[in-house]
Amino acid sequence: MQRYCLRLPEELAALIHGLHPELKKRFKAAFTMLGEDPHRGKLLREELAGLRSLRVKNMRIVYRLSAKGIIEVVTIGPRKTIYEETFRIISENSR
Repeated sequence: MQRYCLRLPEELAALIHGLHPELKKRFKAAFTMLGEDPHRGKLLREELAGLRSLRVKNMRIVYRLSAKGIIEVVTIGPRKTIYEETFRIISENSR
C-alpha cells in the first residue's frame, strides 16, 4: 500500500492555528485519518472532478491525491461556501 505525505499550504496552516482548540483538534484528527486512508473523502464531480472532500463538523477539507504519494490540501472552509471558493482557486491557478 502506498504511503501518502500531507502537504498543507502555509496560509491554511495559519488559518487552522487561529481556530478554536476543539476544532483544531478535529482537523488534526482528520489529517491523521487522511494519512492512513487518503481515499476516505468523497470524490467531487463536474468542475471539481479530481478533488476530494472530507467533512470536519460543518467545515470541509478539499484535497487532491498525486501519483507521487502526496495529499495536497487545496482549501479548507465552511460547507456553505467551500465548493465555490475551491472552484475560484483552481480557476485562478490554471491561468
